[in-house]
Amino acid sequence: MSVSYQAALLRPSPISPSVDFERDGVQHGLLRLPYSRDDSAWGSVMIPICVVKNGEGPVALLSGGNHGDEYEGPLALYDLANNLKAEEVTGTVIIVPAMNFPAFQHGTRTSPVDFGNMNRLFPGKPDGTVTEKIADYFQRHLLPMADIVLDFHSGGRTLDFLPFCAAHVLDDKDLEARAFAAVEAFGAPYSARMLEIDAVGMYDTAAEELGKVFVTTELGGGGSARASTVRIARAGVVNVLRHAGILSSELVRRPTRWLDMPSVDCFSFAEDGGLYETMVDLGERVEKGDVIARVHGYNRTGRAPQELRAKLSGILAARHYPGLIKPGDCASVVAVLTD
Repeated sequence: MSVSYQAALLRPSPISPSVDFERDGVQHGLLRLPYSRDDSAWGSVMIPICVVKNGEGPVALLSGGNHGDEYEGPLALYDLANNLKAEEVTGTVIIVPAMNFPAFQHGTRTSPVDFGNMNRLFPGKPDGTVTEKIADYFQRHLLPMADIVLDFHSGGRTLDFLPFCAAHVLDDKDLEARAFAAVEAFGAPYSARMLEIDAVGMYDTAAEELGKVFVTTELGGGGSARASTVRIARAGVVNVLRHAGILSSELVRRPTRWLDMPSVDCFSFAEDGGLYETMVDLGERVEKGDVIARVHGYNRTGRAPQELRAKLSGILAARHYPGLIKPGDCASVVAVLTD
């Protein structure tokens, strides 16, 4: 831990909640973060939050909008906040439908305020940018309360995924096992054992380092939401609460197929920009060496496209979206079926 971060920990968070995390009942409130700007000298960022509490018991922290162009999570969580009753709960459910609220309002992956990618800025800073201040509040105030954390993601505007729920391969095998049990309970069509290619600064990593059961999703993409993926999100979050013992209703078991993402060989990246052509649709089988995508240069005719080949056998779990791709963009992800 750096000296500067240790010093920052001595500073209080500038965020003030309008909810009381110790009070029973249903509370709909705001996390208010002062933000002085040209159009509002004493303005604030107001992040919606709902707390549903009934006595002692497990605490679930549920979030969406970590990236502002991913919509299944917010749709499921605004709905849950509107309908969950305190008498249905044993313990506490904390719902933040749109973590990076400025990005969510703007429909972008990163914040229009400071261009901060929430999921690369943990543990945050209480005296940092707007996005770092939000991350710091989650790191020091919300995560320590939680026993289980569910953070919804999808592909946003630049990726499209098979709908899956996931947890990470961890050194702590007991924590890993509890996370994968929650993934199975979520009941998405696919469940993934993930090895991150860029875990530094992630919310996932922050939660896991605090010993929290952390579950995430990738539920489609393309900068919108499908009816089917929203149904998966709504059913899955309720199942996770049942699994955690917070809801007493019976867990609804749904069949799921397990995927493994064992190495960086799962990922293909464009070396050149151009017109993206997928050669395989999501969920289709690919063999090592197969051409899974092509990138066509469009500045002039007569040039062969760049071919991207699978480095391992499996199924196509994710693809670039929409039709144009830039150098360095993730073009495709192949996952291995393990069931």
